[in-house]
Amino acid sequence: MVLKVFLFIVFAYLLFELIEHVVIPLLGLILNKKRRPLTGSSGLIGEVAEVKEWDNTEGKVFIHGELWRATSENQFSPGDKAVVQNVQGLTLRVEPQKQIDL
Repeated sequence: MVLKVFLFIVFAYLLFELIEHVVIPLLGLILNKKRRPLTGSSGLIGEVAEVKEWDNTEGKVFIHGELWRATSENQFSPGDKAVVQNVQGLTLRVEPQKQIDL
């Protein structure tokens, strides 16, 4: 009887350690891969920037507290909102933000 209780306790302890050190970290890795990046240049894609100055196809936009060089085939005016489509080096490729009519 004592041996069965001892084996049960050892088995329960090993099972707990396996779950704590293998299963839970693997679940965390799987779930974190699905999240969109929050930092770096890839974290800027999809963010909305405010146009500060614009001349023909390039200008400066303000995003995340920084002034970035931006290019686009569209015309902008200072104060317009633009969505970051791509990051090429230190230059953002932007498109106009679509307005949602309510």
